[in-house]
Amino acid sequence: MSRPVGRGDNRTDGPTRPFAVTEDELEQAVRETFARRVAVARPLVADPAGLAIRRADRSRRRRTLTGIALAAVATVTVSVGMAQLGQQPGRPTRPTVVLGDPYASPLPDPAPQLSAAPQPDLGRGEVDLVLNDVLVTASGQRIALPDVGTAAERAQRLPEGAGWAVVGASTAAGRSLWIVLPNGAAHLLLAGAREIVLSPDGRQVAWREGADLVVAGIVGGQVVAVARTPSPPDAVPVGFAGDTVVVRLDPGRPGHALWRPAAGPPRGAGDGALHVYGTRPDGLAVALVSAGTPRRPCVALLDPARDLAPVRTGCGPALAGDGAGGVSADGRWLLANGKAGPQDRAVLVDLDRLAPAPATHPAGPPVAGPVAWTPQGTAHYSDAAGALVRIEVSRVLDGEAALSAPVTGLPAGARPVPVGGDRRS
Repeated sequence: MSRPVGRGDNRTDGPTRPFAVTEDELEQAVRETFARRVAVARPLVADPAGLAIRRADRSRRRRTLTGIALAAVATVTVSVGMAQLGQQPGRPTRPTVVLGDPYASPLPDPAPQLSAAPQPDLGRGEVDLVLNDVLVTASGQRIALPDVGTAAERAQRLPEGAGWAVVGASTAAGRSLWIVLPNGAAHLLLAGAREIVLSPDGRQVAWREGADLVVAGIVGGQVVAVARTPSPPDAVPVGFAGDTVVVRLDPGRPGHALWRPAAGPPRGAGDGALHVYGTRPDGLAVALVSAGTPRRPCVALLDPARDLAPVRTGCGPALAGDGAGGVSADGRWLLANGKAGPQDRAVLVDLDRLAPAPATHPAGPPVAGPVAWTPQGTAHYSDAAGALVRIEVSRVLDGEAALSAPVTGLPAGARPVPVGGDRRS
């Protein structure tokens, strides 16, 4: 058999179509290729979830670096402050720090119990008590205060059951203000202040910071709407009359001022006022004044709307000049230190019967701490021996002696601190 002539595959001897391409045709082909690529939608390089994760990682790294920087600054600041305190003992160099930590950690649970846990029958169910480093509520709940410390000087309930405000005693570094929540969490709101006072309703706080007086609202356990003004070197806030701050100009002399933040610096008023015990629901301030002939301490009702001008004054009982005492919730009674005959006693003064001489009644041992009144008309305070004293107005008017009870389980020198404020607010 003979082989066919030619190639044995499907290849031909030459191209069936021409491959000669001109420069113009090549340029046109490239343009078309790029145009088609641009018209086609490209897939995403990274999915949205991955992009969100990377953004979160970058934010977390930024917060971490910021936190480290702030911690370093805080460490340096505290170190410098401690060094300055060491150079000037007894004088805080940076008076006040507003911390406002909204993420305070709960305190240990259960709260540690005091040895021989103090549960006096007198006044139980009426007021809360701070007993060393434990807050015992009227209902029997015990909240440990290890971070607050054992130097609580005053405490007050916050409105709407938001907790308690605890003011520390004066130290070389100044005073502090703690907010304690019902669940036991606590955070430091102010530190290093020269003096701290709370409004009767617990919605405002005023303090002395360096050369300034400062006032702010308390909302959600934080300070808001802060206002400040320069003040004389010895001026300190001592109370509130509505939204007005009552300022004592010099602890060693009579004279007060009123500070209305919207109206400018404090304005002198009440030149004869020695001490302001508090305010009544009608807005009048209850004060110890120097009046009469010869001059002697008297009780007066002063009108803040008229620059603390006296409305009524009563002289007669020998009241102590220490300013210890408090005004009842209804504004009818003043419990203050004075004399009953030759003895130093706490006396009950009827503020509705001041002229010509106030009606007074011996009430109990002298007051040695803050006085907490209940809406029902009972007063609680600690005496010099650390006993808890309960004053019931109706019994005092009947001539009965005030009842007191020692509180066991407290360290030597410690006193119970009754908590002011209405538990129903």
